[in-house]
Amino acid sequence: MTFSEEIKREARRLGFSAVGISRIAEREEGTDTPLPRFLHARLLEWLRRGYHGTMDWMARVPDRRADPRRALAGCRSVISVGMNYYTSHQADEQPGHGRIARYAWGEDYHEVLMRRLAQLEARIKTLAPQAQTRSYVDTGPIMEKAWAQQAGLGWIGKHSNLVSDQYGSWLLLGEILTTLDLDPDEPGTDLCGSCTLCIKACPTGAITEPYVVDARKCISYLTIELRGPGAEIPDELTPKLGNRIFGCDDCLDVCPYNVNASPTAEPAFQPSPLTLAPTLEALANISEREFTATFRRSPIRRPKHTGFLRNVRTAIRNLRLSASSHHPPAVPTG
Repeated sequence: MTFSEEIKREARRLGFSAVGISRIAEREEGTDTPLPRFLHARLLEWLRRGYHGTMDWMARVPDRRADPRRALAGCRSVISVGMNYYTSHQADEQPGHGRIARYAWGEDYHEVLMRRLAQLEARIKTLAPQAQTRSYVDTGPIMEKAWAQQAGLGWIGKHSNLVSDQYGSWLLLGEILTTLDLDPDEPGTDLCGSCTLCIKACPTGAITEPYVVDARKCISYLTIELRGPGAEIPDELTPKLGNRIFGCDDCLDVCPYNVNASPTAEPAFQPSPLTLAPTLEALANISEREFTATFRRSPIRRPKHTGFLRNVRTAIRNLRLSASSHHPPAVPTG
């Protein structure tokens, strides 16, 4: 068994559904980074259009995001991993309930994946004590979807999320950078073809063209990343949020590669009654202390108490507007 094969076997033993390796080249022809030119160009154009909104950290030194050697000196390989978070449960969409994105139904995936990555790093150090490593789960200047595609975990779909022919749209990603020279896998092949279901499904038209998402219109951005004092959702977009109070799965739900998705066996990703059927009126009165305690181990903490209450108020307003618009007109008498 090769060193790369041993790492992959350990990754699967730790509960990762998918694992692959990409090699860091000196540079891709025509760029100053090792990332394939089309992916690097896509990032720069996305930033130029201002599609990152208030996520200013994404615009800082963009070339650094495309070059793992900026995060780990001497980096030679990227080990990309994915965990299936799909469950067979369905959200309860009865009137008065909010909707939470599927990835937030269970525990905070950052913590779940980081624990496993730390164990995988420890195993690598046992096998190669001289190796330097650094792991990330959405927390560092790494284009994780791009490197996951290079490692063969899938491809970046037209909704800009990773798609796997085995796990569909339901993989949470992490990676380990290492100074080791590992055997690379074949990059994932784009299998989207002529399909545009995800583009048509977006409630706000945030997918402005295939593979390009204007975050400023994306419901996930509006309900999670748009936060802070005075951070209000634009009036023209609030009706389109419906009952969504944290994230949105619409573009993922319609992907044909989800037809054969298998439910995960990972206990940490199983939903709770609260995340499957969040009651809007009850959540509208949640105190900051209750919010912190309730979502202590959940990614729902990210928009903070003020952002979460804003989302709940928006959903309640949309519910009332929808109810009034469907109320039958009064019948004149006399």
